[in-house]
Amino acid sequence: MSRIGNNSVKVPSGVSVEIAGQQVMAKGKLGQLSAKLPAEVEVKQEGDEIWVKPRGNSLRSRKMWGTARSVVNNLVIGVTEGFTRNLEINGVGYRAQIQGKDLVLQLGFSHEICYPIPDGVTAQCPEQTRITLSGADKQLVGQVASEIRGFRPPEPYKGKGVKYAEETILRKEGKKK
Repeated sequence: MSRIGNNSVKVPSGVSVEIAGQQVMAKGKLGQLSAKLPAEVEVKQEGDEIWVKPRGNSLRSRKMWGTARSVVNNLVIGVTEGFTRNLEINGVGYRAQIQGKDLVLQLGFSHEICYPIPDGVTAQCPEQTRITLSGADKQLVGQVASEIRGFRPPEPYKGKGVKYAEETILRKEGKKK
């Protein structure tokens, strides 16, 4: 039994949600998002609440129940508050800056990396060693953060690289004499 799926999704004022079959669209002050839910779940709107229920008692429908509820909840949160992801850059000479629509990273390679920021995500560099990504689509913000981190993941000996701000790096001890 899904514990997440038992809860309804509250729709705040200023957000309109349209349900057409398995397609759910949410409109708010930060834009418009939509998601197609699996056929194993049904979605109903009652007043300012959205309920997600499984269609049958199969294992797949019970698996998709909580997932579909989380997707709908992320749509509603995305169009009202948005999502942010913070990255930190550690290392001598490692830095980032915004040039137009590109994020330029210098991560110890022989060349700098120009990463084009996709539409729907805004990037800011308040310092040369910090990157703040924000947007309405949680999946897109997380994907962009993951791709930026993938250019130089943190290494366990000195901790150099790009890491999430809340991430802790397990450090290893170096060679002994």
